[in-house]
Amino acid sequence: MSTEPDDEWSPDRVSRFGLLWRIAVAGLTGYLFWFSVVALFAEQQAPVTAATARLVMIDPLLGLVSLGIVARWRRTHPMATAIGVALISLFSISSSGASIWAAVSVATRRRPRELAILSVVIVAVSLLAPRTSPMPEVFAPGPWWFEAVFAVLATAVNLAVGYAVGSRRAVTRAWIDRARTAEAEQRARVAAAQSGERTRIAREMHDVLAHRISLVALHSGALRYRSDLPEGEREQALDIIHSNAEQALADLREVLGVLRDPTASGDGQGVEPPQPELPDVVRLVDEARAAGERIDLDDHLDDVPSTPTGRTAYRIVQEGLTNARKHAPGARVTVRLTGNPREGLTLTLTNARPVAPPATLPTSGLGLLGLTERVALAGGRLEQGVTPGGGYRLAVWLPWAP
Repeated sequence: MSTEPDDEWSPDRVSRFGLLWRIAVAGLTGYLFWFSVVALFAEQQAPVTAATARLVMIDPLLGLVSLGIVARWRRTHPMATAIGVALISLFSISSSGASIWAAVSVATRRRPRELAILSVVIVAVSLLAPRTSPMPEVFAPGPWWFEAVFAVLATAVNLAVGYAVGSRRAVTRAWIDRARTAEAEQRARVAAAQSGERTRIAREMHDVLAHRISLVALHSGALRYRSDLPEGEREQALDIIHSNAEQALADLREVLGVLRDPTASGDGQGVEPPQPELPDVVRLVDEARAAGERIDLDDHLDDVPSTPTGRTAYRIVQEGLTNARKHAPGARVTVRLTGNPREGLTLTLTNARPVAPPATLPTSGLGLLGLTERVALAGGRLEQGVTPGGGYRLAVWLPWAP
């Protein structure tokens, strides 16, 4: 069973090839040391004993065992592996390569306590190894201080290499983590933008189409239940239905224009989204009056606000008239606009008590919610509720400039 990290992009992950070349380098290093000792033994023509036979026959096997231990457990049990192989190298010269590999692997963890303990063990093994050699005539111990200095320097070099490798891995891991965080944040920003765009389009379609379709539904219902209407009134209702249906299609085409690329192929003309402004409220009121609504428009504005504020005010009036048509048919509606650049824009829609039962038109339940979101985005305030006379009042304040 593999003990390597599963993450394909982890700097700690070692591929099969990487593991093989590490085994090859460690094995080659250990067996070169072992071969050098055997060559010195043959050159000096020392007498063959049980200890020298063990050097020739058993030492290479211990080297293979050490390589297997390091390859298998250096990640799951790094300290135990490094100390165990170091102790094996006390009796096996060919295990020295595996011992170096294990020490470097522990050093990549960059833990001072582990490095201190491992340094003491390796230096002690280096000092004891010549004194436990099966061929004292070949490896005669030298001055202890010289051996100690050499062991400390060699150990420091090995651990420094491992520490440098660990530092490089840490930097790479930090880069990968930052890249993943950036990708996750980008995905979150894209999802938020998409959600916001869907909400904006849904709100725009509701505001544009609800007004027109409510007029169509109201007059078509009247034609359905009032078969006794005079010919003139019937034709007038049909004209209103026809004109509002055509206008609803035109508005829908404009709203869907926000989903299209202005440079897309086709007729070569970009479709701009609807951009109504506050002066268009007069046209909106005239259309509602022509459809039979009783509306009083009270305009006391000192100036015309900016385009975003005017567009928001237009949508509020449009939604307010639509709601009055649905929930208070026949009631008189008063639209009042006041304000100036210093005090902001105040918009009030008030309808009296309904004079007829509410129209049985389908409702989305999102009208006031959309208005609240739109006013909040514009930095304004919205108040709504039932008046003492049984009517309904919608009051909105908007900053003159966004």
